[in-house]
Amino acid sequence: MSEPKDTLLHFPYPLNRTLVLVGMMGSGKSSIGRRLARIYSVPFVDGDQEIEKAGGGDICYLFERYGEQDFRRAEERIMTRLLNGKKCILASGGGAFLSETTRKNIKEKAVSVFLDAHVDTIIRNTAGRTHRPLLNVDEPQEVIRVLLEKRRPFYEEADLRITYK
Repeated sequence: MSEPKDTLLHFPYPLNRTLVLVGMMGSGKSSIGRRLARIYSVPFVDGDQEIEKAGGGDICYLFERYGEQDFRRAEERIMTRLLNGKKCILASGGGAFLSETTRKNIKEKAVSVFLDAHVDTIIRNTAGRTHRPLLNVDEPQEVIRVLLEKRRPFYEEADLRITYK
């Protein structure tokens, strides 16, 4: 008898809780999350899309209308609701894991994975995208570097870390 092939379709790790992908915008949380959801046959939930549905507008509009502080409070409430829901693959917003309440809820109810993409990958993946309010500036590359430096200690609190270029 031959051994089973170790492919993505033969995923050796059971998923008995929600899996939350954390990391910078452009780190691949949504694209990787969709693939994982197919592998595990569970729903994929995009935290940013849930915020847009609840807020009645896109992230840029909500940031502009309510400011970052109110946006983050709403994001925290939505993450709590999602974590109390059915098991899924959840791609969090880039800033969601900065919330102590959200990190605590994730620790209790889910497994978190920090997608630690190289800064050049993040820059490439976010180039020309206008739906990211923090990057709608003259030098988005510098903003990415500063944000990553500031957020990394929080992201590193995740249960698992995957580093890639």
